Amino acid sequence: MPARAVRGMSAPPEVVFSTATDPDRASAWLPEPLRGDGSPAAEINGDELRARWGDTDDWSAEIRVEPADSGGARIELDLADGSGGPGPDQLADQALTNLAREVADNLQAG
Repeated sequence: MPARAVRGMSAPPEVVFSTATDPDRASAWLPEPLRGDGSPAAEINGDELRARWGDTDDWSAEIRVEPADSGGARIELDLADGSGGPGPDQLADQALTNLAREVADNLQAG
């Protein structure tokens, strides 16, 4: 069963989603088995602000970004570790912490 982490961010949903799906930033927030070679997500649905990664048989991740109050965003990340390894809940939460840092950096740079 996948681990789910949910977090709110004060950035606009479009900024959060574009940061999450930017191949140059993915290696900074995705768990190690999904970082790949800098290639983009396996599936991106920009209309729904949803993307999925799954370059290996064992691991997959899906992120959904929705508008939240005050112009912010609500992010859900489902992380599946098919190998049965320890701590997918902690990895999912840490991934969103890392994504929040990347979003903040992206906003400061832009």
